[in-house]
Amino acid sequence: MVPSGMLLNASFYQPSTFIMMGILGMEDKHHWWISMPFCLLYLIALLGNCTILFIIKKTPSLHEPMYFFLSMLAVMDLGLALCTLPTTLGIYWFDTRTIGFDACLAQMYFIHIFSMLESSVLLAMAFDRVTAISHPLRYKAILTKTVIIKIGLAILERAALSLFPLPFLLKRLTYCRDNVLSHSFCIHSNIMKLACADIKINILYGLVALLLTVGVDFVFIILSYVLIIKTLISLGTQGKFLKALNTCVSHICAVLIFFIPMIGISMIYRFGTNVPHIVNAVVAYIYLIVPPALNPIIYSIKSKKIRRAMLKLVLRIKSDLKTKLNRTTRRKSSSGSKEILPFPPYNV
Repeated sequence: MVPSGMLLNASFYQPSTFIMMGILGMEDKHHWWISMPFCLLYLIALLGNCTILFIIKKTPSLHEPMYFFLSMLAVMDLGLALCTLPTTLGIYWFDTRTIGFDACLAQMYFIHIFSMLESSVLLAMAFDRVTAISHPLRYKAILTKTVIIKIGLAILERAALSLFPLPFLLKRLTYCRDNVLSHSFCIHSNIMKLACADIKINILYGLVALLLTVGVDFVFIILSYVLIIKTLISLGTQGKFLKALNTCVSHICAVLIFFIPMIGISMIYRFGTNVPHIVNAVVAYIYLIVPPALNPIIYSIKSKKIRRAMLKLVLRIKSDLKTKLNRTTRRKSSSGSKEILPFPPYNV
């Protein structure tokens, strides 16, 4: 008779690797032209967010609460883009489809943590707008650097602790022989569907964690804008109303492009059993890749201070290049004007 412990070990299976998929049926034949929009989006995300961070750091007039929170958002966007970039471009450029089990869990953790951090930063930015519009005279006194640092640390702590159990909940499961993921990256809902075990705890914990973090953030963002509209209506004049509301347009756009795809992919994984794979893949890509690329563009277009700082930076770079070019030209002309004699002069 075989001991029950040996039977349990024999039935327990975890794949050493997962196989990732791109847009099903298209990545093999058309991988080059499919990779082009991904490359463009990643390039915009990396350059755009790095530029935002550089400009805010180098421009003293941007050392204000609103732009500190924008810096946090840029860091989260960079993290989110860098989490998915290696595996996504690896599929379309090098046909690298495998990822180790532990590496997949690590990628999943960081994707979800940066996503949750972005949600929390958007809530902090909503609080910033409420404070700026409702209490303009005490705005900087309320949101001091110390308060902003504490908000940032609280956001980081909440995300890290609430998502900490996810890898362990997946690691305890036994998996089927099918190890093919639906995306070019690892996310919790996709991995747990490959398990040949009871995943009720995973589903319940994932749902509760999502509702208590991102769900709460979204509700408080809505309440923040209710307070903002209430304050703006009390201003009376239409000019002040529109001017104050214009300061919120960038944040509203950032909220919409982040939460709409997130809600969409959550609904697909919980209720969309017959949704075509291409729809699932496109919504997932929009959720993880589009916001990091669009956020710096939105804030660059809508913020006059950032536009001016960017213009100054471009003019400064242009001036520096022109100065270096002039120096190089002068050196060449001065060295060329000197007459070089092959022999020293002979005095008679």
